[in-house]
Amino acid sequence: MNNRQENELLKINNLHTGFTVDGELHHAVADVSFDVKPKEVVCVVGESGCGKSVMSLSIMQLLPKINSEISAGEILFKGEDLTKKTVKEMNKVRGKDIAMIFQEPMTALNPVFTVGSQLQEVFFNHTKISKNEAREKGIELLRQVGIPRAEKIIDEYPHQLSGGMRQRVMIAISIALHPKLLIADEPTTALDVTVQAQILELLKDIQEKEDMAIMLITHDLGVVAEMADKVIVMYAGQVVETTNVVDLFTKPKHPYTEALLSSIPRMDEKADKLNTIGGIVPSLKNMPQVGCRFADRCPKAFGDCTKVTPRLAEVDNGHAARCLLYDACYPDEHVKEKEEVRL
Repeated sequence: MNNRQENELLKINNLHTGFTVDGELHHAVADVSFDVKPKEVVCVVGESGCGKSVMSLSIMQLLPKINSEISAGEILFKGEDLTKKTVKEMNKVRGKDIAMIFQEPMTALNPVFTVGSQLQEVFFNHTKISKNEAREKGIELLRQVGIPRAEKIIDEYPHQLSGGMRQRVMIAISIALHPKLLIADEPTTALDVTVQAQILELLKDIQEKEDMAIMLITHDLGVVAEMADKVIVMYAGQVVETTNVVDLFTKPKHPYTEALLSSIPRMDEKADKLNTIGGIVPSLKNMPQVGCRFADRCPKAFGDCTKVTPRLAEVDNGHAARCLLYDACYPDEHVKEKEEVRL
């Protein structure tokens, strides 16, 4: 194993995940490739419907088998392909090596079981400690994530807790066995601004203490600026740009990334109305099979954008974009047209 492989905790290669609709497989995730290094915080950003959650559930192998399929690609965790593991083998990985904070804590937590029973289940599934030991560890975890009266809360039900408290319980469950990778799917959704800040601060603190990598899925670029080391921008099931967090905000390359950033209100600028991105993300059944998937919404689109499928190409060191403006393999005779659009 070379040094590059040793430095990759998670590596996704050309992942294609689809759903069967009316007897036909449609890909919600197509040709997705990126890696997460140990102790790194990687933010995956994009509009709703861009494939972020489907990609994360593919990693955890939690998509329903009845109508979903990983049709191509690899998901390598510490060198082992998770797509080849059985349900029994994945049950040993989930919660222990890879943990996940789901998008909505009220639906992720079972309303008919106490907080304690759901927290202790993690220990019962992966260790052989007694009920008393599991309870004590559960109380300690609740304290660790900032829940007061932990010895009382552990016996309460999810509906008795606020949204922020439920999210803290989800975090406690996810870090119980010190996983190497934590996937957080929009962990601050539906929380007020003050609680959002507390949850993000808590995740940063835990990440530093546990030496844990985090893959944070969000549509909030403020969260990205606060948390990320590296950023993956997704659109219509594909990675359209990947770079470090500083370069994302200071020199974005893909027109979609530029459009996302321009839609954020700025304190140093006066504007009568906010910028918006025209159109919508294409539906699963209407996903373009040829050309750039952002072409019909892109202000920089030119003739071949709907005819030639761009690759995810390196623009600068560690900075890649899926756009014909930067694709070195795009025919030379179109260079003049590309340059005019770029300007």
